[in-house]
Amino acid sequence: MTIREKQEQWEMQYLSPYAALSAESKGRDTEEVPCDIRPVYQRDRDRILHSKAFRRLKQKTQVFLSPMGDHYRTRLTHTLEVSQNARTIAKALRLNEDLVEAIALGHDLGHTPFGHAGEHALDSVCENGFRHHEQSVRIVERLEKQGRGLNLTWEVRDGILNHPTAGNPATLEGKIVRLSDKIAYINHDIDDSIRARVLTEEDIPARFHQVLGFTSRERLNTLIHDIVRNSEGKNDIVMSQKIESAMKELREFMFAHVYKNSRAKEEEGKAKQLLITLYQYYIDNIERLPAEFLDLIDSGENEKQVVCDYVAGMSDRYAIHMFQKLFMPKQWEIY
Repeated sequence: MTIREKQEQWEMQYLSPYAALSAESKGRDTEEVPCDIRPVYQRDRDRILHSKAFRRLKQKTQVFLSPMGDHYRTRLTHTLEVSQNARTIAKALRLNEDLVEAIALGHDLGHTPFGHAGEHALDSVCENGFRHHEQSVRIVERLEKQGRGLNLTWEVRDGILNHPTAGNPATLEGKIVRLSDKIAYINHDIDDSIRARVLTEEDIPARFHQVLGFTSRERLNTLIHDIVRNSEGKNDIVMSQKIESAMKELREFMFAHVYKNSRAKEEEGKAKQLLITLYQYYIDNIERLPAEFLDLIDSGENEKQVVCDYVAGMSDRYAIHMFQKLFMPKQWEIY
């Protein structure tokens, strides 16, 4: 018996009857020889962690565009916080931690530079619109590894695709990530907003403090414990009505006072125009795309979709660099 088979046997004996077992995965689009050490979801987690798209998250905006301070969240640190919250919940409920972690690490791979501002910009110009969760799936299915994709399991791709609020993941592990995403960004965005002096803890209405807690630590503790208490022994991931209502209302408060705050968003118009300009430039100059994207076109991919893929995959820093290179005049030098 291989180490992987022992791990799969352990899952069957120990995990909840509602857990997604590695040995019972619906599998990959392209069948592979199983690893002798790692179950399928652990293998998926490793593939995502080593992908280029994952590394680019460190230079992609979460809320505050290209912040000067070292302690503001990026799309990468957000992803890691989602993963940690999700693993805590999964472990407490005896669900599959490897599957939870793989979904969490992959859920935002398709995010554009400049956060949701970039997403809105590409949605306005790309032929088929743009939704970051769909792009995340496209990355793992098609764009990584020079067009071969990561060949992830069905359950991981389902969790990534269905992580937005309107999504309905097929596994409890996917449902954990869907909630953990919101728990993470609400809390760390409060922290970043206070650091940016857009918000103070005192600005948060007292009713949220009374129900959820007075600090980020207390709020995380309240939300995670509530999910565990109300989901234990159930074939669902749920919250109590009181806590869920408070979380939704706090999210609405953040939209009104931070996500749509004029100070926090004053550079968004420039970011949107930058990406739209880059998109149009490459539509008009397809031959200037990098070789790996031209190879996608040669393999039959739609040109406009490939341009969207290229621009969406840029980091904030690289998008600014390419804009400056293409559209900003260089200083004349005389030697």
